Amino acid sequence: MKKLIKRAREVAEPFRVTNDKFRLKDIDPDDTLGLTSEDKPRAKEALANGIEILSELQARLYAQDNWALLLIFQAMDAAGKDGAIKHVMSGVNPQGCQVYSFKSPTSEDLDHDYMWRCIKRLPERGRIGIFNRSYYEETLIVRVHKEFLDNEKIPPELVTKNIWEERFQDIRSFERYLSRNGVCIRKFFLHVSNKEQKKRFLERIEEPEKNWKFSANDAHERKYWGDYMEAYEDMIRNTATKAAPWYVVPADNKWFTRVVVAGAVIEALDDLDLHYPKVGERKLKELAAAKKNLLTD
Repeated sequence: MKKLIKRAREVAEPFRVTNDKFRLKDIDPDDTLGLTSEDKPRAKEALANGIEILSELQARLYAQDNWALLLIFQAMDAAGKDGAIKHVMSGVNPQGCQVYSFKSPTSEDLDHDYMWRCIKRLPERGRIGIFNRSYYEETLIVRVHKEFLDNEKIPPELVTKNIWEERFQDIRSFERYLSRNGVCIRKFFLHVSNKEQKKRFLERIEEPEKNWKFSANDAHERKYWGDYMEAYEDMIRNTATKAAPWYVVPADNKWFTRVVVAGAVIEALDDLDLHYPKVGERKLKELAAAKKNLLTD
């Protein structure tokens, strides 16, 4: 198991961002660390091994009941967030894992601060919480489409020219607070290329079984690709910390994306030094008495 965890770390580490020196151009969406399509069977085997390790680590997390793990996924449409979550977390006990997808804010959401709806869904101790999109949308789509900011009912005098820097500051403080209270945070940007996104959109249109996945608005948002890339880079650069790092994961090859995500989650859980609770003398005596009664029943 130690050997597999070491390998998981090696796969995830090149894509980990912890400081403000990051540039999006430094990560190639098609990168596979030298692996080719011929290596897919090995990648699938590595993912299967990773899922098995995750299952064991999640069981320890649940039993120890001290830490919580929050996984945040952000990406452009068709980057593969749903598939990555589904495959990587397929071996985790559903009782110990909660997944929340954050769509457009409701009228109730808009009557609160922008983090409110996410704060309500933070994972309990011993559990893994997964955010499919998150409060980071407030520095992405809201930044690209300023009209969304107008809908948030913020007093006009508080919407300053520095609002994005202020939000980055608030997010860093919030995540530092969570980290100091036992919530381990790992954030993933699935970095798909413009070309690959177009290909996946066309597949959704041309293949009947995928038609339901496509929305005309998805294609419309491609016009803002450059604006989104600038927003993502600024967001990652300003919110990547050692306690709450970003993983900018190449997403043009789904089989590789899933291996990297699994590796990062394994790395996060392994860093927590999880173990099953040790029982005291009194409990051991109770167990011995119970065993004796069962054997003589």
